Order: sequence, then structure tokens, then C-alpha cells
Amino acid sequence: MKRTPLHAQHLELDARMGEFGGWDMPIQYAGILQEHEQTRARASVFDICHMGEFELSGPTALQDLAKLLTCNIRTLEAGQVRYGFMLNDAGGVIDDLTCYRFAADRFMLVVNAGTAEKDLEWLQGHVSSGTRLVDRSAELAKLDVQGPLADEVLGAVLDGPLPTLGYFRFRTLENGRIISRTGYTGERGYEIYLPASAASNLWNKLVAHPLCEPGGLGARDTLRLEMGYSLYGHELSEARSPVATSRGMFIDMEKDFIGKAAVQTDLENPKVYLVGLKFDSKRAARAHDTVWSGGEQIGEVTSGSLAPSLGVAVAMAFVEAKHALIGSELQVEIRNKKFPATVVELPFYKNGTARLPGNRRRMD
Repeated sequence: MKRTPLHAQHLELDARMGEFGGWDMPIQYAGILQEHEQTRARASVFDICHMGEFELSGPTALQDLAKLLTCNIRTLEAGQVRYGFMLNDAGGVIDDLTCYRFAADRFMLVVNAGTAEKDLEWLQGHVSSGTRLVDRSAELAKLDVQGPLADEVLGAVLDGPLPTLGYFRFRTLENGRIISRTGYTGERGYEIYLPASAASNLWNKLVAHPLCEPGGLGARDTLRLEMGYSLYGHELSEARSPVATSRGMFIDMEKDFIGKAAVQTDLENPKVYLVGLKFDSKRAARAHDTVWSGGEQIGEVTSGSLAPSLGVAVAMAFVEAKHALIGSELQVEIRNKKFPATVVELPFYKNGTARLPGNRRRMD
């Protein structure tokens, strides 16, 4: 398995390690529940160095990305980030990603670890000769600081003042590091891109801060599930278009893009939708557990877990479109026993601080 520049630090912290996307990654340190609560109440730092970064520049970079991605790239401003999908010819999702715009002719794509190699191959086969494509994944490290007190933590450890950033905005600092504010947890947070050789020093400073603790992929998964965020390989894959998960969001149908015909068909005649399911108990469903309405199987769970912030189990599932209405009472078969579940509006957790301006503590 591949290792991030912080692998030694994880072992020193007695992290429980495991494979993710071909990488040996920290699953948990003190424990998933503790790390989840730490992120909701204070701040956590996550090693996200396994993700890929591709830079595209040149006179045809904009038109290439407009064709490659579902989101609107032309209205993206310098210093802005946008989320979207990269599709194959049949409309299946090759990857979901974020696009950073540095200038009129310079962009960066941040992609998932498990799909990075096929993403790069797809890009290489679809960019114009006037577009320069550079894989910066090996040279860049990425640390995510997430939590309502992320401003306070980063303000204390960065070399220089923490810049004021709007949601889904970024800035290049004087030392060349890139800092953005997007997040995957629902809490206020930042991503710091820096040379891989400098990652250990920043990690150590963050972990030493009294308000910040290391977070593993286990807590990152429960945090994203509470927010109803899709995970590639669970809610997203090449098996279907993104319409079932996004219901048309992050897709600009006013432009041409690869896979558009299949997307249009799914928009006009949706067969399944991704829904949130909330249980009355802590009995958690898992991926591939079946969803039922009466005696009819009408879907399948994609992700499920106890929601630590809510004290009950939740899940996301693809179900037939006619059963996707909020309030629908369904059943999920878990280990040969059916449990009642209600279709609820996403996100499950609604008290996150991600969109709050400035360094504001959440008032519980």
C-alpha cells in the first residue's frame, strides 16, 4: 500500500491503520465517537494527503474542463472552488471532485485517491494539445482542519495571519501554500495544500494545539454521513449517472459535457433516487442491505451507521423514485430482520458551522 508523508506520525500516535483507496491510512486514534465529537465541538486535523491534485493550464484549459465536468466552469472566479462530476460517455461517474481556479487559464482538480490513476488517464485522453496537464499529487500534501474552532487553531499555528475566506473560496499564501474553505464534515474548516516535505511540521503543530486532535477516516465517514454527503464507491460510481444522487445539482444542462445525453434521459425519467433513512434505534444498516416497502424490495443501502450527533442510526439508500418522498415509511433488512425507517430530508445533522462567517462557536 502507498503511504502518506505522515505515516510515521500516525504510528507514533498508535493509530489503527487500514487500507483505503490503495493507501495505508489512519482509521482511528482515540476512537471514532470521540473524534467525531471533537470535530463537532472543537477542531480536528485529518491527513488527506492520499487525494490527488492535477493542474491544468493553457489557452484551452477552460474549454477542456467545461467539456469534462458537469458543473459550470466558465462562471468560476479566480479564487473560487466548485464541486462537480467527471462522467464517462455513458453518463457514469468517473469521479466527483473539486475544481480550483487560479487564473483565467489555470486550474487545479482535487480528486479521490481510489480513482486518481483512472482520472489522470481519462484527462490525458481528453485534453487538447494546448492544455498542459501536470500531476502534482506526489509533491503536494493536504491537511484538513475541521471544526467550529478551526479559525482559532489555524490562526495560532500558521506563519502569518489566517486569511478571511468565504465558503468555497481559496487563497495562495505568501509562502506558496494554498488554503481553502470547503470541508466534508458540515463544520467550519479549511484545507491546506503544502509541499509534502513540510507536512510533518504543520501536522505536529496542529496536533500540539490544545483545541485540536487528530481525526481518522472512521470519524470522517460518520461526519460526512450525518451531512448526507456522497462517497465515491458507495453513492457514486460508473454504474449510474449522478442524477440519482444530486437530483440535478452540480450539473449545468445549459452547456455540452461528456455524458450529457444519459444525464438528460435520467432527468426526464428518473428510476431511483438517493434518500436519507432515519431509524428509531441504534441498529445500523450497512451497504447492500435491502430496502423494502411492504413485501416488495425497492432499493439498497449505500452507507449506514450510528449518527453520533443524533443518537440514532441513519443510512442513505437508492430507492425507486416513487418511494423517495419525505415521510415515506419503509423497512430495511438488517441481518435477516426488517427494521422500520423513515425517509427524511438531508442533511441528517443540521447544526453544522460550515457556512457561518468568521470564527464563531456553535451555541448548543
